[in-house]
Amino acid sequence: MTEPDLDCLIVGGGPAGLTAAIYLARFHLKLRVVDAGRSRASLIPCTNNHAGFPDGISGAALIERMQAQAQRFGAAIETGRVTRLDRIEGGFEAEWGAGPVTARAVLLATGVANRRPPMDESLHDEALARGLIRYCPICDGYEVTDRKVGVIGSGRHGVAEALFLRSYTADVTLIAPDRAHELAADDKARLAASGIATVDGPCAAVAALDKAIVVETPHGHHTFDSVYPALGSDIHNELAIQAGAALAEGTGCILVDSHQRTNVPGLYAGGDVVIGLDQISHAMGEGGVAATTIRNDLARDEPLLR
Repeated sequence: MTEPDLDCLIVGGGPAGLTAAIYLARFHLKLRVVDAGRSRASLIPCTNNHAGFPDGISGAALIERMQAQAQRFGAAIETGRVTRLDRIEGGFEAEWGAGPVTARAVLLATGVANRRPPMDESLHDEALARGLIRYCPICDGYEVTDRKVGVIGSGRHGVAEALFLRSYTADVTLIAPDRAHELAADDKARLAASGIATVDGPCAAVAALDKAIVVETPHGHHTFDSVYPALGSDIHNELAIQAGAALAEGTGCILVDSHQRTNVPGLYAGGDVVIGLDQISHAMGEGGVAATTIRNDLARDEPLLR
């Protein structure tokens, strides 16, 4: 291609993408972040796991700070949804908004979306903001210590989440989302041994009270201090597929090497779209690794001279 518009295009403005943007801007590379505004981090009411914030920080505030830091060093950030990513000679062509943009390298930090329980959308968002619905027991299991907790899920994934939360509280109930539980004998035994109750579905969260959430099932109403949906997630891997990147079998996450390279030269991935811990700190680390790799790979192909 002729002179590309960008050294690197970053798709996704969550913790991984913005960390990479800070690094790449400070490497004096020409970059742009295009973010669809769907970062899971931005929905976190308060994270207490993120080091350096002893009183916690909201996900939205953290993202805002990271955006400001990246822009301070010259990173361009815009809202949009990249709908096309094609490999071309010397790099990539992506399209969103007004038209196509070319880049020597692309970092996909497109993340995942949690599958939501069956409930009214406005009720869900209100409950999420108040900590009545929580999606990450690693992040905030501490906050439900000795509280009454419901887990909406079934099968091995639901059982694993219920057992994880049992290390924080003795009052855990596993509720099937859409029909009666279908649990293996060993899973039933593990739940029983841990004192975890099970309730058959279908279920729906129907009310958010002052400090509790109500879940309705065919067997009655159940009131919890917090509910954890354990329904899995959907991987935002569409652009990776368009560009020919390999995906992990079973999960659909983008496969990368230890330096965040995909199997497609010039295409990198980081954050929750890659198999990992699904934690802010981990995503930031991958963003830093990816950015440094991108810089060094570009310099190998063409010296970066100031």
